[in-house]
Amino acid sequence: MKLIVGLGNPGTEYEKTRHNAGFLLIDRLCEKLDVVLDKNKCRALYGIYRYKGDKIIIAKSMTYMNLSGQAVSSLMHFYGIGVEDLIVVHDDLDLPVGKLRLRSQGSSGGQKGMGSIIQQLGTSKINRIRIGISNDRSIETVDYVLGKFSREERKILDAVLDKGSDALIYSFDHDFDLVMSKFN
Repeated sequence: MKLIVGLGNPGTEYEKTRHNAGFLLIDRLCEKLDVVLDKNKCRALYGIYRYKGDKIIIAKSMTYMNLSGQAVSSLMHFYGIGVEDLIVVHDDLDLPVGKLRLRSQGSSGGQKGMGSIIQQLGTSKINRIRIGISNDRSIETVDYVLGKFSREERKILDAVLDKGSDALIYSFDHDFDLVMSKFN
């Protein structure tokens, strides 16, 4: 069993904001796999995709970003999933829009949701897909991440969401190191 979790903030006021890039990638994955996120448990909205006799849980954390670790650890505990079978998808201010970066470990890089997950799980060895949202230092960080993508950025982001969802699908059959080498 695997768990794929996208990070973001719940609520219509946060839809399609930069900070919800993880949710956007989960949405694209669900479109490709025809999965509906119809379960609401463990502070997460999720669906189950059956693949070669295995379950792949695809989820969005329904806590606010800074408390994402609560939802992730609850889902892992409820389903008995080990950290090696977890992939977290989140935004990254330090990467340009259009850039994906896959990592199997590392610090939170200042991303509060990832920091919460690392704290809750007690390890930084967590598979992750980081989606670049760039950074505009002339705007307060909180205002920037809670802002929406420009029309030009949305065009770039569309291709990134396809590539990221392809990487997640590829991970169903491959070790994350191989996924990183193919999609980084």
